[in-house]
Amino acid sequence: MQNLVITYTGHVATLTMKNGENRHNPLFAKEMLSALDTIKSNEDCKALVITSNDEKCFSLGIDTNWLMPAMKAGRTEEIKQFMYDMDEVFKTLLLFPLPVIAAINGHAFGNGAILACACDFRFMRSDKGFFCFPEVDLSIPFLPGMIEFVKKAIPYYRFNEMKLSGRRVSGKELENDHVVENAYETDEALMEGALNYAKSFDKKRGIFAEHKKRLHKHIIETIDNENAPLIEALSLMA
Repeated sequence: MQNLVITYTGHVATLTMKNGENRHNPLFAKEMLSALDTIKSNEDCKALVITSNDEKCFSLGIDTNWLMPAMKAGRTEEIKQFMYDMDEVFKTLLLFPLPVIAAINGHAFGNGAILACACDFRFMRSDKGFFCFPEVDLSIPFLPGMIEFVKKAIPYYRFNEMKLSGRRVSGKELENDHVVENAYETDEALMEGALNYAKSFDKKRGIFAEHKKRLHKHIIETIDNENAPLIEALSLMA
């Protein structure tokens, strides 16, 4: 895979984004879905950690170097398919039958921060990297489903402030808000903490998946019923 690599530490899978700023584009979405399917098919796997090998970035969100030319060229169907594919990524993470832990080793902006929110648990660096929703400054609205699953990860008062201000928030602040389980001062400590937490899980997939299905039922319904009309409306704006 061009953007991702899968490794295993005992019964824990680590899915590492390896494309620098780890921007989201059609290839990223398809590779993420394929990687998640590969990990799920490994019956020995008990948990999943998602991280990045970049020194500064976890993920900076949508690939504007792809999106802007696609918009200018009127490639509406390509953009719409990407949005549907990313919805599938988020739904897959929300319903994944294993614990999914984000080890946020650097900046998580926009869709990158949203990806972390779709995970079950988050760990982060305390000394570097910010969590940010810059969409308000980029004139990009959140889809309804995104709002719902970000609210599961972030207390409403903090999400309201971040979404409307675009302010960059540190790992320490997010630890205080219980958005991340712990914030660490080094990459080594971050990965050790995330992996040790992942290793603490040994749940049966059936009940774990059913818990998540019932817990996130309203989020999945919002993604399925409210996102599509707004995505399809892109055709009218083309």
